[in-house]
Amino acid sequence: MTARIVLFGATGYTGGRTAEAMVGRGLRPVLAGRSPERLSALAERLGGLETARADVGDAASVAELVGRGDVLVSTVGPFLRLGRPAVTAAIESGAVYLDSTGEPPFIRQVFEQYGPAAERAGAALLTAFGNDYVPGVLAGALALRSAGPDAVRVDVGYFLSGGGKGQPFSRGTFDSLLGVATEQGYAWRDGELRIEPAGARLRSFDVAGKPRQGVTIGAVEQFALPRIAPGLRTVDVYLGWFGKASQAVHTGSRLTPWLSRVPGAGRVVGAVGGLAARRTSAAPSSSVLGAMTSHFVAEAFDATGTLLARTRLTAPEPYAITADLLAWGAGRAAEHGVRGSGALDPVAAFGLDELSAGAAEAGIVETA
Repeated sequence: MTARIVLFGATGYTGGRTAEAMVGRGLRPVLAGRSPERLSALAERLGGLETARADVGDAASVAELVGRGDVLVSTVGPFLRLGRPAVTAAIESGAVYLDSTGEPPFIRQVFEQYGPAAERAGAALLTAFGNDYVPGVLAGALALRSAGPDAVRVDVGYFLSGGGKGQPFSRGTFDSLLGVATEQGYAWRDGELRIEPAGARLRSFDVAGKPRQGVTIGAVEQFALPRIAPGLRTVDVYLGWFGKASQAVHTGSRLTPWLSRVPGAGRVVGAVGGLAARRTSAAPSSSVLGAMTSHFVAEAFDATGTLLARTRLTAPEPYAITADLLAWGAGRAAEHGVRGSGALDPVAAFGLDELSAGAAEAGIVETA
Protein backbone atom coordinates (compact mmCIF):
# COMPACT_ATOMS: atom_id res chain seq x y z
CA MET A 1 0.00 0.00 0.00
CA THR A 2 1.38 3.42 -0.97
CA ALA A 3 1.95 5.76 1.98
CA ARG A 4 0.36 9.18 2.18
CA ILE A 5 2.40 12.19 1.01
CA VAL A 6 1.98 15.54 2.79
CA LEU A 7 3.46 18.70 1.29
CA PHE A 8 4.01 21.36 3.96
CA GLY A 9 4.40 24.92 2.66
CA ALA A 10 2.46 24.24 -0.52
CA THR A 11 1.41 27.86 -1.10
CA GLY A 12 4.99 29.19 -1.25
CA TYR A 13 6.90 29.46 -4.52
CA THR A 14 8.95 26.27 -4.13
CA GLY A 15 6.04 24.46 -2.53
CA GLY A 16 3.71 25.36 -5.39
CA ARG A 17 6.17 24.16 -8.00
CA THR A 18 6.70 20.95 -6.03
CA ALA A 19 2.94 20.36 -5.86
CA GLU A 20 2.72 20.75 -9.63
CA ALA A 21 5.63 18.33 -10.13
CA MET A 22 3.98 15.78 -7.85
CA VAL A 23 0.67 15.94 -9.70
CA GLY A 24 2.58 15.69 -12.96
CA ARG A 25 3.88 12.33 -11.73
CA GLY A 26 0.42 11.11 -10.87
CA LEU A 27 0.78 11.70 -7.11
CA ARG A 28 -2.04 13.06 -4.92
CA PRO A 29 -0.32 14.88 -2.05
CA VAL A 30 -2.15 16.48 0.85
CA LEU A 31 -1.41 20.20 0.60
CA ALA A 32 -0.66 21.77 3.99
CA GLY A 33 -0.07 25.38 4.96
CA ARG A 34 -1.33 28.37 6.95
CA SER A 35 -3.93 29.79 4.55
CA PRO A 36 -7.02 27.63 3.87
CA GLU A 37 -8.12 30.00 1.10
CA ARG A 38 -4.85 29.83 -0.81
CA LEU A 39 -4.62 26.08 -0.23
CA SER A 40 -8.11 25.54 -1.58
CA ALA A 41 -7.38 27.57 -4.70
CA LEU A 42 -4.19 25.61 -5.37
CA ALA A 43 -5.82 22.28 -4.62
CA GLU A 44 -8.68 23.02 -7.01
CA ARG A 45 -6.29 24.11 -9.77
CA LEU A 46 -4.36 20.86 -9.40
CA GLY A 47 -7.39 18.60 -9.63
CA GLY A 48 -9.14 18.69 -6.26
CA LEU A 49 -6.40 17.65 -3.85
CA GLU A 50 -6.94 17.22 -0.12
CA THR A 51 -5.80 20.10 2.10
CA ALA A 52 -4.86 20.54 5.75
CA ARG A 53 -4.13 23.64 7.81
CA ALA A 54 -0.76 23.63 9.57
CA ASP A 55 1.27 26.51 10.99
CA VAL A 56 4.97 26.33 11.76
CA GLY A 57 4.22 28.35 14.90
CA ASP A 58 1.81 25.63 16.09
CA ALA A 59 3.89 22.46 16.45
CA ALA A 60 0.81 20.36 17.26
CA SER A 61 -0.81 21.25 13.93
CA VAL A 62 2.29 20.02 12.11
CA ALA A 63 2.46 16.83 14.19
CA GLU A 64 -1.11 15.96 13.18
CA LEU A 65 -0.16 15.83 9.50
CA VAL A 66 1.64 12.50 9.38
CA GLY A 67 1.62 8.99 10.78
CA ARG A 68 4.14 6.14 10.71
CA GLY A 69 5.39 5.42 7.22
CA ASP A 70 3.92 8.59 5.71
CA VAL A 71 6.08 10.99 3.71
CA LEU A 72 6.36 14.62 4.85
CA VAL A 73 7.88 17.08 2.38
CA SER A 74 8.67 20.51 3.83
CA THR A 75 9.38 23.65 1.80
CA VAL A 76 8.89 26.02 4.76
CA GLY A 77 11.92 28.22 5.32
CA PRO A 78 14.13 29.81 6.38
CA PHE A 79 14.78 26.37 7.83
CA LEU A 80 17.23 27.46 10.49
CA ARG A 81 14.41 29.52 12.00
CA LEU A 82 11.28 27.59 10.96
CA GLY A 83 12.38 24.04 10.18
CA ARG A 84 12.25 22.36 13.58
CA PRO A 85 8.48 21.56 13.84
CA ALA A 86 8.39 19.52 10.62
CA VAL A 87 11.53 17.56 11.50
CA THR A 88 10.24 16.88 15.00
CA ALA A 89 6.84 15.79 13.68
CA ALA A 90 8.48 13.33 11.30
CA ILE A 91 10.64 11.86 14.06
CA GLU A 92 7.78 11.51 16.52
CA SER A 93 5.59 9.87 13.87
CA GLY A 94 8.21 7.56 12.40
CA ALA A 95 7.73 9.18 8.98
CA VAL A 96 10.00 9.80 6.01
CA TYR A 97 10.99 13.47 5.79
CA LEU A 98 12.34 15.42 2.81
CA ASP A 99 12.98 19.16 2.58
CA SER A 100 14.12 21.84 0.16
CA THR A 101 16.67 23.61 2.36
CA GLY A 102 20.02 24.82 1.14
CA GLU A 103 21.09 26.18 4.54
CA PRO A 104 24.32 24.53 5.76
CA PRO A 105 23.73 25.11 9.51
CA PHE A 106 20.33 23.42 9.29
CA ILE A 107 21.76 20.51 7.30
CA ARG A 108 24.34 20.01 10.02
CA GLN A 109 21.61 20.07 12.68
CA VAL A 110 19.68 17.36 10.85
CA PHE A 111 22.68 15.04 10.62
CA GLU A 112 24.19 15.68 14.05
CA GLN A 113 21.24 16.60 16.31
CA TYR A 114 18.08 15.13 14.81
CA GLY A 115 19.57 12.07 13.11
CA PRO A 116 20.17 9.93 16.22
CA ALA A 117 16.61 10.51 17.49
CA ALA A 118 15.21 9.69 14.06
CA GLU A 119 17.14 6.42 13.97
CA ARG A 120 15.78 5.39 17.36
CA ALA A 121 12.24 6.22 16.22
CA GLY A 122 12.53 4.47 12.87
CA ALA A 123 12.13 7.76 10.96
CA ALA A 124 14.18 8.77 7.93
CA LEU A 125 15.39 12.34 7.37
CA LEU A 126 16.50 13.43 3.88
CA THR A 127 17.42 17.07 4.17
CA ALA A 128 18.40 19.32 1.22
CA PHE A 129 16.74 17.01 -1.29
CA GLY A 130 16.81 19.40 -4.24
CA ASN A 131 19.27 21.43 -6.28
CA ASP A 132 20.93 21.87 -2.90
CA TYR A 133 22.52 19.24 -2.70
CA VAL A 134 21.44 16.09 -4.53
CA PRO A 135 23.28 16.75 -7.84
CA GLY A 136 26.64 17.22 -6.12
CA VAL A 137 26.20 14.08 -4.02
CA LEU A 138 25.33 12.17 -7.17
CA ALA A 139 28.27 13.58 -9.15
CA GLY A 140 30.64 12.89 -6.28
CA ALA A 141 29.42 9.31 -5.86
CA LEU A 142 29.79 8.62 -9.59
CA ALA A 143 33.31 10.08 -9.61
CA LEU A 144 34.26 7.95 -6.61
CA ARG A 145 32.92 4.82 -8.29
CA SER A 146 35.12 5.55 -11.31
CA ALA A 147 38.16 6.54 -9.24
CA GLY A 148 38.31 3.40 -7.10
CA PRO A 149 39.85 2.96 -3.65
CA ASP A 150 42.80 5.32 -4.19
CA ALA A 151 40.62 8.44 -3.95
CA VAL A 152 41.32 10.54 -0.87
CA ARG A 153 39.88 13.88 -1.98
CA VAL A 154 36.75 15.00 -3.83
CA ASP A 155 35.97 18.53 -5.00
CA VAL A 156 32.40 19.32 -6.09
CA GLY A 157 31.33 22.51 -7.90
CA TYR A 158 27.91 24.08 -8.52
CA PHE A 159 27.57 26.54 -11.41
CA LEU A 160 24.95 28.29 -13.55
CA SER A 161 25.11 29.58 -17.11
CA GLY A 162 22.65 31.61 -19.15
CA GLY A 163 19.91 33.54 -17.41
CA GLY A 164 19.73 37.23 -18.21
CA LYS A 165 18.44 40.42 -16.65
CA GLY A 166 15.82 40.01 -13.97
CA GLN A 167 15.39 38.39 -10.55
CA PRO A 168 16.94 34.89 -10.56
CA PHE A 169 15.78 33.77 -7.09
CA SER A 170 12.66 33.76 -4.93
CA ARG A 171 12.09 35.84 -1.81
CA GLY A 172 12.31 32.62 0.20
CA THR A 173 15.80 31.93 -1.13
CA PHE A 174 16.80 35.50 -0.25
CA ASP A 175 15.48 35.04 3.30
CA SER A 176 17.41 31.79 3.69
CA LEU A 177 20.65 33.44 2.57
CA LEU A 178 20.14 36.21 5.12
CA GLY A 179 19.47 33.67 7.84
CA VAL A 180 22.88 32.03 7.47
CA ALA A 181 24.94 35.13 6.62
CA THR A 182 26.59 35.29 10.05
CA GLU A 183 26.71 31.53 10.68
CA GLN A 184 29.88 29.44 10.50
CA GLY A 185 30.22 26.82 7.77
CA TYR A 186 31.99 23.46 7.78
CA ALA A 187 34.22 21.22 5.67
CA TRP A 188 35.50 17.63 5.66
CA ARG A 189 39.25 17.87 6.14
CA ASP A 190 41.82 15.39 7.43
CA GLY A 191 39.08 12.80 7.75
CA GLU A 192 36.73 14.74 10.02
CA LEU A 193 34.12 17.49 9.97
CA ARG A 194 35.65 20.86 10.82
CA ILE A 195 34.06 24.25 11.37
CA GLU A 196 35.23 27.02 9.06
CA PRO A 197 33.76 30.12 7.38
CA ALA A 198 31.86 29.76 4.14
CA GLY A 199 34.05 30.97 1.30
CA ALA A 200 37.29 30.01 3.06
CA ARG A 201 38.78 28.50 -0.13
CA LEU A 202 38.61 29.51 -3.77
CA ARG A 203 39.34 27.46 -6.90
CA SER A 204 38.47 27.27 -10.59
CA PHE A 205 36.70 24.49 -12.48
CA ASP A 206 36.39 23.93 -16.20
CA VAL A 207 32.70 24.49 -16.92
CA ALA A 208 31.51 24.11 -20.51
CA GLY A 209 35.02 24.87 -21.73
CA LYS A 210 35.54 27.98 -19.60
CA PRO A 211 37.29 28.49 -16.23
CA ARG A 212 34.77 29.35 -13.50
CA GLN A 213 35.59 30.22 -9.91
CA GLY A 214 33.76 28.94 -6.86
CA VAL A 215 34.01 29.40 -3.08
CA THR A 216 33.63 26.69 -0.46
CA ILE A 217 30.34 26.06 1.33
CA GLY A 218 28.92 23.52 3.76
CA ALA A 219 26.61 20.99 2.09
CA VAL A 220 25.36 17.41 2.27
CA GLU A 221 28.42 16.08 0.44
CA GLN A 222 30.61 16.45 3.54
CA PHE A 223 28.34 13.95 5.29
CA ALA A 224 27.43 11.73 2.34
CA LEU A 225 30.68 11.11 0.45
CA PRO A 226 32.79 9.91 3.43
CA ARG A 227 30.08 7.33 4.07
CA ILE A 228 30.46 6.08 0.51
CA ALA A 229 34.29 6.11 0.62
CA PRO A 230 35.54 5.95 4.25
CA GLY A 231 39.10 6.62 3.09
CA LEU A 232 38.30 10.17 2.01
CA ARG A 233 40.41 12.79 3.76
CA THR A 234 38.98 15.90 2.08
CA VAL A 235 35.57 16.84 0.68
CA ASP A 236 35.19 20.41 -0.55
CA VAL A 237 32.03 21.84 -2.13
CA TYR A 238 32.30 25.04 -4.17
CA LEU A 239 29.50 27.41 -5.11
CA GLY A 240 30.18 29.22 -8.36
CA TRP A 241 27.11 31.46 -8.56
CA PHE A 242 29.00 34.67 -7.74
CA GLY A 243 30.99 34.98 -10.97
CA LYS A 244 33.61 37.71 -10.80
CA ALA A 245 32.54 38.49 -7.23
CA SER A 246 33.87 35.10 -6.00
CA GLN A 247 37.17 36.66 -4.97
CA ALA A 248 35.34 39.29 -2.89
CA VAL A 249 33.23 36.57 -1.22
CA HIS A 250 36.40 34.63 -0.44
CA THR A 251 38.07 37.71 1.06
CA GLY A 252 34.94 38.60 3.05
CA SER A 253 34.83 35.13 4.62
CA ARG A 254 37.42 36.35 7.11
CA LEU A 255 34.70 38.47 8.73
CA THR A 256 32.31 35.58 9.44
CA PRO A 257 34.02 34.27 12.62
CA TRP A 258 34.05 37.81 13.98
CA LEU A 259 30.40 38.45 13.12
CA SER A 260 29.33 35.16 14.69
CA ARG A 261 30.77 36.36 18.01
CA VAL A 262 29.23 39.85 17.93
CA PRO A 263 25.99 40.00 19.98
CA GLY A 264 23.07 41.04 17.81
CA ALA A 265 24.99 40.87 14.52
CA GLY A 266 22.47 38.44 13.07
CA ARG A 267 19.57 40.77 13.94
CA VAL A 268 21.33 43.70 12.28
CA VAL A 269 21.98 41.71 9.11
CA GLY A 270 18.38 40.53 9.17
CA ALA A 271 17.02 44.05 9.58
CA VAL A 272 19.12 45.41 6.72
CA GLY A 273 18.19 42.45 4.58
CA GLY A 274 14.54 42.88 5.45
CA LEU A 275 14.56 46.30 3.84
CA ALA A 276 15.97 44.76 0.66
CA ALA A 277 13.51 41.86 0.82
CA ARG A 278 10.56 44.24 0.53
CA ARG A 279 11.77 45.03 -2.98
CA THR A 280 12.13 41.34 -3.85
CA SER A 281 9.30 39.56 -5.64
CA ALA A 282 7.96 36.36 -4.13
CA ALA A 283 8.75 34.53 -7.37
CA PRO A 284 11.83 34.79 -9.58
CA SER A 285 11.64 35.83 -13.22
CA SER A 286 10.36 32.91 -15.29
CA SER A 287 12.21 34.16 -18.37
CA VAL A 288 15.52 34.30 -16.46
CA LEU A 289 15.00 30.79 -15.07
CA GLY A 290 14.01 29.44 -18.46
CA ALA A 291 17.32 30.60 -19.95
CA MET A 292 19.47 28.99 -17.24
CA THR A 293 21.47 25.76 -17.31
CA SER A 294 22.84 24.17 -14.13
CA HIS A 295 26.28 22.56 -14.13
CA PHE A 296 27.72 20.19 -11.53
CA VAL A 297 31.32 18.95 -11.53
CA ALA A 298 32.94 16.39 -9.23
CA GLU A 299 36.66 15.57 -9.31
CA ALA A 300 38.34 12.76 -7.35
CA PHE A 301 42.08 12.84 -6.56
CA ASP A 302 44.61 10.44 -5.05
CA ALA A 303 47.09 11.24 -2.27
CA THR A 304 49.56 12.80 -4.75
CA GLY A 305 46.94 15.20 -6.13
CA THR A 306 46.56 13.25 -9.38
CA LEU A 307 43.09 13.48 -10.91
CA LEU A 308 41.55 10.00 -10.97
CA ALA A 309 38.04 10.74 -12.23
CA ARG A 310 35.78 13.60 -13.21
CA THR A 311 31.98 13.58 -13.50
CA ARG A 312 30.02 16.38 -15.18
CA LEU A 313 26.26 16.74 -14.90
CA THR A 314 23.96 19.31 -16.50
CA ALA A 315 20.36 20.11 -15.69
CA PRO A 316 17.63 22.77 -15.95
CA GLU A 317 17.35 25.75 -13.60
CA PRO A 318 17.57 25.19 -9.81
CA TYR A 319 13.88 25.47 -8.88
CA ALA A 320 12.86 22.95 -11.55
CA ILE A 321 15.50 20.56 -10.21
CA THR A 322 14.26 20.95 -6.63
CA ALA A 323 10.59 20.47 -7.48
CA ASP A 324 11.23 17.40 -9.64
CA LEU A 325 13.62 15.77 -7.17
CA LEU A 326 11.27 16.28 -4.23
CA ALA A 327 8.41 14.85 -6.29
CA TRP A 328 10.47 11.85 -7.38
CA GLY A 329 11.88 11.22 -3.89
CA ALA A 330 8.49 11.51 -2.19
CA GLY A 331 6.85 9.20 -4.71
CA ARG A 332 9.62 6.63 -4.48
CA ALA A 333 9.61 6.70 -0.67
CA ALA A 334 5.81 6.44 -0.51
CA GLU A 335 5.69 3.41 -2.79
CA HIS A 336 8.89 1.55 -1.88
CA GLY A 337 10.19 3.14 1.32
CA VAL A 338 13.84 4.06 1.90
CA ARG A 339 16.90 2.11 2.94
CA GLY A 340 17.46 2.65 6.65
CA SER A 341 16.55 5.26 9.22
CA GLY A 342 18.10 8.32 10.81
CA ALA A 343 19.63 11.19 8.82
CA LEU A 344 20.21 9.75 5.34
CA ASP A 345 21.91 11.09 2.25
CA PRO A 346 20.34 10.45 -1.18
CA VAL A 347 22.65 7.56 -2.09
CA ALA A 348 22.13 5.82 1.25
CA ALA A 349 18.35 6.24 1.02
CA PHE A 350 17.84 4.99 -2.55
CA GLY A 351 21.07 3.50 -3.88
CA LEU A 352 23.32 5.06 -6.52
CA ASP A 353 21.74 3.46 -9.58
CA GLU A 354 18.20 4.26 -8.46
CA LEU A 355 19.19 7.84 -7.63
CA SER A 356 20.85 8.21 -11.04
CA ALA A 357 17.64 7.10 -12.73
CA GLY A 358 15.51 9.45 -10.63
CA ALA A 359 17.84 12.37 -11.28
CA ALA A 360 17.66 11.70 -15.00
CA GLU A 361 13.88 11.99 -14.79
CA ALA A 362 14.46 15.44 -13.28
CA GLY A 363 16.71 16.36 -16.21
CA ILE A 364 20.05 15.84 -14.42
CA VAL A 365 22.19 13.98 -16.94
CA GLU A 366 25.88 13.11 -17.28
CA THR A 367 27.84 14.86 -20.02
CA ALA A 368 31.33 14.42 -21.44
